Amino acid sequence: QRRSLAPSQLAKRKASDEDEEEEDWQPPTSRKRQKAASEMESGECYRSPFRKPLAQLTNRPHCLDSSQHEAFIRSILSKPFKVPIPNYKGPLGLRSLGVKRAGVRGPLHDPFEEGALVLYEPPVLSAHDQLKMDKDKAPVHVVVDPVLSRVLRPHQREGVKFLWDCVTSRRIPGSHGCIMADEMGLGKTLQCITLMWTLLRQSPDCKPEIEKAMVVSPSSLVRNWFNEVEKWLGGRIQPLAIDGGSKEEIDRKLVGFMNQRGLRVPSPILIISYETFRLHAEVLQKGTVGLVICDEGHRLKNSENQTYQALNSLNTPRRVLISGTPIQNDLLEYFSLVHFVNSGILGTSQEFKRHFEIPILKGRDADASEAERHKGEERLKELISIVNRCLIRRTSDILSKYLPVKIEQVICCRLTPLQSELYKNFLKQAKPVEELKEGKISVSSLSSITSLKKLCNHPALIYDKCVEEEEGFMGALGLFPSGYSTKSVEPQLSGKMLVLDYILAVTKSTSNDKVVLVSNYTQTLDLFEKLCRNRRYLYVRLDGTMSIKKRAKIVERFNSPSSPEFIFMLSSKAGGCGLNLIGANRLVMFDPDWNPANDEQAMARVWRDGQKKLCYIYRLLSTGTIEEKIFQRQTHKKALSSCVVDEEQDVERHFSLGELKELFTLNETTTSDTHDKIKCRRCVNGHQVRPPPDGSDCTSDLSQWHHCADKRGLQDSVLKAAWDAAVTFTFHHHSHEEQRGIP
Repeated sequence: QRRSLAPSQLAKRKASDEDEEEEDWQPPTSRKRQKAASEMESGECYRSPFRKPLAQLTNRPHCLDSSQHEAFIRSILSKPFKVPIPNYKGPLGLRSLGVKRAGVRGPLHDPFEEGALVLYEPPVLSAHDQLKMDKDKAPVHVVVDPVLSRVLRPHQREGVKFLWDCVTSRRIPGSHGCIMADEMGLGKTLQCITLMWTLLRQSPDCKPEIEKAMVVSPSSLVRNWFNEVEKWLGGRIQPLAIDGGSKEEIDRKLVGFMNQRGLRVPSPILIISYETFRLHAEVLQKGTVGLVICDEGHRLKNSENQTYQALNSLNTPRRVLISGTPIQNDLLEYFSLVHFVNSGILGTSQEFKRHFEIPILKGRDADASEAERHKGEERLKELISIVNRCLIRRTSDILSKYLPVKIEQVICCRLTPLQSELYKNFLKQAKPVEELKEGKISVSSLSSITSLKKLCNHPALIYDKCVEEEEGFMGALGLFPSGYSTKSVEPQLSGKMLVLDYILAVTKSTSNDKVVLVSNYTQTLDLFEKLCRNRRYLYVRLDGTMSIKKRAKIVERFNSPSSPEFIFMLSSKAGGCGLNLIGANRLVMFDPDWNPANDEQAMARVWRDGQKKLCYIYRLLSTGTIEEKIFQRQTHKKALSSCVVDEEQDVERHFSLGELKELFTLNETTTSDTHDKIKCRRCVNGHQVRPPPDGSDCTSDLSQWHHCADKRGLQDSVLKAAWDAAVTFTFHHHSHEEQRGIP
C-alpha cells in the first residue's frame, strides 16, 4: 500500500504513530499471499510439476580455476562473425573489421577475368628474384573496374590504355601529359572518367595513384560532366560541380576540396568552368591536384591569355587536354596545346616556329618549289613523330560501325536579285580589297566582312544600315520593295532562307524528323523565330542569354521522343560544343565560320552515340560570295590539320594564299566557285560521273564522296522535294556519306 507524502497526510500519520507507538507496523498482505501461506501451513501445494524451482543467485563464479576461465573466454571470442545480410554468399574471410590485411598484396580487380582491361602487368620474375623481393613492395596488376570495362568499345579501351601510359610517364619519361584528339562522338568523356576512376583507386604500388582530380570545361558542359560521372559510376563517387554562386561560397567549396587528404577523399573530383577557374585560381594554386582534364582544350590555343597562364601555374604534372580539333588556325596554336601538357618536348615557341612552322607552311603552299615541299614534308614527319607519343587521334569513321549513316551536303544557293544588287552596290562603295595584305584581314575590314555575311543570310539584317546610309549602303534603301518592314520575315528575299523554308516545310509534312538550325548570329536566330511563328512550328532556342541550368533542361526535353518541339535553334558561339542533340537527325548550318573547328563542332551535335536515325547535315552557302571564300579558307586549314593530326600525306593543295585575298568579289556566272577551284574530275558537262571503287580520282578535301551539278545527284528525298519546289534557284551540292559498304 502506497503512503502519501503530502504534508497533511504526514501530520495525521505522525499523530496516529504516537498512539500506537508500541505496536509493530505490518504491510497488508494480498489474497494470493494469504492463500499461499495457508497452503504451506496445511502442507498442500498446487504448484505446477513442470515449473522448476528458482535457484538462488550468488556473485560467486562457477569456475574458480584460472585455466578453465581463460578457456571459457576464448571459446566466447572464437565464434566466427556472422554477416547480418540475409542470404549473403560472398567471402567471409578471417580478418577483423578495420584491421589491415596481412599477406601477399593483390590487384583490386581480377586481371584474368574474361574481358578484363589490364593497364599494367608486373614483370615476370624468376623463382630466385621472387625469393629476394620484398613481398610488401611487389607491384600488382592495374585493372579497370569491370563496371566500366564492360561498356567500353574497342577504340575506347585502346584510348584508356594510352591515357594511363601517358599520365604515369610510361610513354615519355619525365612527361605526364597527353592530348585526347578523337573526333566528336567517339566517347572522350567516358574514356577520361575511366582514367580518373582508375587513378583514384589503384596503382602498381597497391594504393591510389592520385588523391584528387579536376575537370575544367566550358560552363555549358559542367552539368553534363556531373551527369556523366553519375551515369557511369552509379553513385560510387560524389563529384563536386561548381557552376554558379557567390564568390565567398565558391571559395569556401574550393578550400574544402583542396584540404581533403587521405585514401578515401569524400569528393575527389572537382568539375568547374573555365570562367570560374580563372576567377578563383589563387585558391586552387595553393595545393596539389593529382590530375587536371581540360575539356574543349582548344580554348588554350593562346598561351598569352589569362586562363592558359592560370592553368599552367597549377602544381599538377598530370594533364589531359581534350579537343576534337587541336589545329584550328595555325601551327603555333598547336604548339601551345602540346607545350601545356608536356612542356619542352617541342622547344620554345621561337624554336618551334623556326624549325617546324615556317618550313611546313611554305611546303603546303600551292606555289611552293620542289625543295620547299621536300623540306616541309621532312619537318612534318619529324613533328608527327614527336607529337604522336603524347597525342591519340581517331576519326569518326569508327562510328560507322555503331551509328546510322550520315550524309553531309554542301548546298550552294544563288542570291536573290535584291541580294545581288545590294552586294554589288556595297563592293562599289566600300572597296575594302585594298586593306587586305598578304591574305591577312585587317581590323578595319572586319565590319565589311560582317556586313556581307549578314547580307548573304537575309537583307533584313542590314536594313538598319541602309536606313542610316552607312558606308557601303548609300542609296541602298531604294532597292528594297515598297512598304518593306523588318517586323515580318520574307523568305523570298533571301536565297538561303528560301531554301531553308522549303526544307522545313517538306520535312514537317513528310516525316517526324526534328531539325537543328545553327547560325553564328543571334539576329539570324531572330529571323528563324519569326519564320517558325509564321509557319506555326514549335521550337526552342539556345543562345548566350540562357542560363546554364536552363540549357540542360531544354536539351533533355528536346531529346525526349515525346516532346512536340520540331526545331532547335542553336547559336554556334554559345552551345556549339559538347551538346548532345540526338533527338534531331537533320541539322542546317546556315552560315560558315572562319574557324572550321566551330563548324565541325556544331555539325557534330546530332551524329553522336544514341542516334538511331539516318542523319542529314545541310551546309548552306551563297553562290559566288564571301561565304564560298570562307569555306575555301576552311578547306585550306582542314588540309593542314589533316596533314599534322590525321597524317594524311596526299592532301590536295587546292588554294594558294594569293587566292584567299579575293574575298570581296562576286561571281555571278558560276554555279559554285568552290567547285571550280577544286578542279573536280567527276563532272562531265555538268553531270556526275560515278567514281571507281578505290576512290582514286577523289581530289577534294571537302568530302570523300560527292555529287555535282543537278538533281540526279540528290539522294535526300527532302532536298529533292525542295529542288522541285525551288525551280527558280540552282542548288549545287557536295554530299559526304559515312557508311559501311558504300562502293
